[in-house]
Amino acid sequence: MRPKVHVKKGDEVLVIAGKDKGKRGKVQAVFPKEGRVIVEGVNIVKRHVRPNPKMMQGGIIEKPAPIHASNVMIWCSNCNAPRRINKRIENGKKVRVCNKCGTSFDD
Repeated sequence: MRPKVHVKKGDEVLVIAGKDKGKRGKVQAVFPKEGRVIVEGVNIVKRHVRPNPKMMQGGIIEKPAPIHASNVMIWCSNCNAPRRINKRIENGKKVRVCNKCGTSFDD
């Protein structure tokens, strides 16, 4: 059974748990099998990289690491707040909508 991921690539989310609680950013990647997401500017880790043909200069690079999808909440731009989502069928398609105001996240 696959864990459900309620966010998609490009969604704006708010981190609600962990060391980066309160930060907001766009989802860069989603890993539904693991139930994790990568959010820009959140959970930045340092990696020591050796010089290689791709990257001539080695050193310490910073990059975002995945966090669990349950630790983020989708940001409703209409309400200007983090919100839960509902799913509704519009024009024969299932779309995600804001639980409070009904604004669609799937445009």
